[in-house]
Amino acid sequence: MTSPVRILFFADAASVHTRRWVAAAVERGAEAVVVTRSPAEVPGAREVIAIRPGTDKLGWFQALPEVRRVARALAGRFQPTLVHGHYVTSYGMWAAACGLPLPLALTAWGSDILVTPRESRLMRLIVAWSLRRADLITADSLDMLTAIGRYHPQGACHQILWGADTDRFVPGAPAAGFEVVSLRSWEPNYNIDVLIDAFGRFAQARPDADARLHLLGGGPQADVLRAQVATLGLNEHVQFHGRVGDQAMVDAIQRSRVSLSVPTSDATSVSVLESMACGLPVVATDLPANRQWLDERGGCIVPVGDAGAITAALVHLHDHPALAAAMGEHNRARIEREASRRGQMDAMWRLYLKLLQAPRTGPHASAPARG
Repeated sequence: MTSPVRILFFADAASVHTRRWVAAAVERGAEAVVVTRSPAEVPGAREVIAIRPGTDKLGWFQALPEVRRVARALAGRFQPTLVHGHYVTSYGMWAAACGLPLPLALTAWGSDILVTPRESRLMRLIVAWSLRRADLITADSLDMLTAIGRYHPQGACHQILWGADTDRFVPGAPAAGFEVVSLRSWEPNYNIDVLIDAFGRFAQARPDADARLHLLGGGPQADVLRAQVATLGLNEHVQFHGRVGDQAMVDAIQRSRVSLSVPTSDATSVSVLESMACGLPVVATDLPANRQWLDERGGCIVPVGDAGAITAALVHLHDHPALAAAMGEHNRARIEREASRRGQMDAMWRLYLKLLQAPRTGPHASAPARG
């Protein structure tokens, strides 16, 4: 009889990515407990345990004794068979330090590998320490795997995408006008102000386009962005949706003709994959993760922070609707073939099973749980 797979996740319970990952594991037969600093319901999890809620950086270190106490308690009542940390510089550190002599998986999310290690020597040391204790490491873009490789981890490294739900994110009938959508958070990295500037220029260049910009995602820059829209006289052309559920997201994408994703730094973006799954061409910034998925057959690559280039891309796609439609068809086919969430989570499940069957070789492979 096959032993049960019981996964102790250290992850952001409030993140849709965590909820989807845990749900996928449970659907495939796992039991799950989530330890987090962001308490929220995680469908399918047996328990969500909050430790030191908040976002202060010092809290990650101050919480380590409690992390170990909670892990010891869970070893008795939950009996996990593996530990999985999501986000290397925070929850990944907790997972690596929890003290349980179990297989350890880490998943990098993007800035934890591509940005944060550049901020200080301490963060580089934390990333290196955590990665070298992992038996399995996953990331969702090839450039992240390359960066991870520079730390010389002992564990196997694999690309596993968050993926798009190709049963839910499907092409639909666009609105009559030229509507475009951004699914990215309203935070500095995602350059929503640049996007608004570019859209305003497009609306001026094509006044008869019946243009509308849908802004999903939400975030701390809401007031600043609303003020920018008002100053540019775009209130009737820009709709602030904020954070929405999957169905509202699908509705906004399906009524649009182009998706925009113009961050300064990024790994493979789920929102880009979901836009592609809905059959949209994508205007995206010139980043390695974007170039892995987009070329001239699927959209337009623009320089980071270049509002003029974004405007030119929108004009081009507006003026060539047949080309834009062909790009969308190409994108849908590629996501179905290479990036469906179902296929990616099937691959992750196989990695979990392989990890549980393999002898441990990590630095704490036979170490007992410590106090």
